[in-house]
Amino acid sequence: MLTIGSTVLGVNDIARATTFWHEALGYVPREPGDDTWVILVPASGPGPQLALMLSETPVQEHPRIHLDLYADDQGAEVERLIALGARHVDWDMYPEEPDFVVLADPDGNRFCVIDKSPR
Repeated sequence: MLTIGSTVLGVNDIARATTFWHEALGYVPREPGDDTWVILVPASGPGPQLALMLSETPVQEHPRIHLDLYADDQGAEVERLIALGARHVDWDMYPEEPDFVVLADPDGNRFCVIDKSPR
């Protein structure tokens, strides 16, 4: 049987990415990493792992895989993430009345903040 162990993001700066994702999600290194690789896990309890790997390949403008982050207060979370170093992406593929906002982390990796508030 197989299970998904980690989602891996390629980044240009492991330390900067670790700081961003720690502040964004509250994740901490599972074990000491180095300047090429680190695995982040939830600070309290089990949950999905996020691995950061040093990469020199360019960021995809329309990535085939990305993170969806669920938010009870989408507007507040988007503002908080931007204050941490994320940026809005001029996304040309929004549907009418989207329930998500596309952002990029400090390395340019795209991710979505999904509005999970009751409608």
